[in-house]
Amino acid sequence: MNQPKVVVIGYEGAELVDIACVTTAFGLANRLGADPKYEVTFATVKGADIRCETGLVLRADAAVEAIENADTIVVSGGDGHRRAAHDPAIVREVRRLAATARRIASVCTGATVLAGAGLLDGRRATTHWLYAAELASDHPAVQVDASPVFVRDGNIATSGGVTASLDLALAFIEEDHGPELARYVAMGMVAYLQRPGNQAQMSIFTTAPNPDDLVVRRALNRILTHPEADLTTSSLAAHARVSTRHLTRLFREHLGESPGATVRRIRLEIGARLTATTRLPLSQVARRCGFSSAETFRQAFVAKYGVSPRVFRATQTRP
Repeated sequence: MNQPKVVVIGYEGAELVDIACVTTAFGLANRLGADPKYEVTFATVKGADIRCETGLVLRADAAVEAIENADTIVVSGGDGHRRAAHDPAIVREVRRLAATARRIASVCTGATVLAGAGLLDGRRATTHWLYAAELASDHPAVQVDASPVFVRDGNIATSGGVTASLDLALAFIEEDHGPELARYVAMGMVAYLQRPGNQAQMSIFTTAPNPDDLVVRRALNRILTHPEADLTTSSLAAHARVSTRHLTRLFREHLGESPGATVRRIRLEIGARLTATTRLPLSQVARRCGFSSAETFRQAFVAKYGVSPRVFRATQTRP
């Protein structure tokens, strides 16, 4: 398989975090064993350096005009998005690369550039919630939804504000290399768990910060990377090399809940993400998240979120 080229496109006034979240996530995936590795390139018109929204100057790797093709293109957001959307050179190059790319994406207000290139017409899309009304008004052919962290419509994805770019990049990594690598990248970037793409930018999927205690972190890493495994308190304690009583005390002290409650919560969060962002049969989702059956998963899901996984999938994804 050829090395997939990821091209992140910036412009004067782009947001540095929009760019860095994407490039860092793919770069970390490479270091953690992505095979084939990503070739990540930051490109601008004529290869010019740009001054980011914060005033920092960022040097380009390449001129976007010189890039012949890309597997994935990601357009950054930032204060300069309106000018970029009306810049014929940027719009032309985005449209050209999009014609052959496997995936086209935007971060935050980068959706304005995709819309300016006509790539979002007739599609559902999101952007930073603060700019959603403006995008809808300027581009009535775009079906703007301000709520989700990110939206995928066909081979085009748009994400919400700033750090939602990380959720989008993690989703791409999972699509390419599977959930385990994506979870390792998330942990490496201290993102803890990926948010489901179609959840609100103010998400119900909130989690406690990564604890300082090494024993708790070791147990959490086991839960996050192997939700399908035997995660009884005794098994986790053995993995963390402490007694079950000591592990329970540490979990209550640092997370405010028992190991069993933590396992159940994380399994449900992963299950909700898989339900919303994949077409896996719910029986497979249940098994991958460590539930004994689809019915057990359904009951736990309803108890936590108030709807069944089937209803959740129907309301969170587009046919």
